[in-house]
Amino acid sequence: MGPTSAYSPPFGKQHRTSMPRQRRCLLKGCEAKFRAAHPLARYCSEDCQQAARRWTQWQANWRYRRSEQGKACRREQCRRRRQRCRERVSRSMACDSQREGYQEARVEKKFPCSRPGCYECFAPDPRSPLQKFCSRVCYRALRRVLLREARWRRRFARAARSRSRPIPRRCRRCAS
Repeated sequence: MGPTSAYSPPFGKQHRTSMPRQRRCLLKGCEAKFRAAHPLARYCSEDCQQAARRWTQWQANWRYRRSEQGKACRREQCRRRRQRCRERVSRSMACDSQREGYQEARVEKKFPCSRPGCYECFAPDPRSPLQKFCSRVCYRALRRVLLREARWRRRFARAARSRSRPIPRRCRRCAS
């Protein structure tokens, strides 16, 4: 006789098959509620993931331009452009007066926000020079995600440790 559909596992052995809670997309500007397919999912769709990748690339470029190597590369680009402009002037005697590649002098250093999708640059408060977010909203959004992921990793590691415990062997005297 086959199993019946009325079978239910013994008390305490029931499997939890509930849906995960809804969470908000981490990308600034989207923040849509969604049900994650994976516990570590941060974004609601493939489009948001691609936007987050573009933001990561933008931030890496920003960091590179601030480095000494990036500044040297930019100086070399400007030198080559000035050379081309001089050659163009000698040919046509008129060069555009635009100062391409130059930035206006800034009094304060500005830094980009650390939340994916947030392109706002801000000057850190003098009382907190290590500030990484443009606002409390961005800070709380990323903190919420990082705490959730840390909880999941702790839970997952605890479960993995309990599964990998060696099964005790019976001693020879008890086996007989």
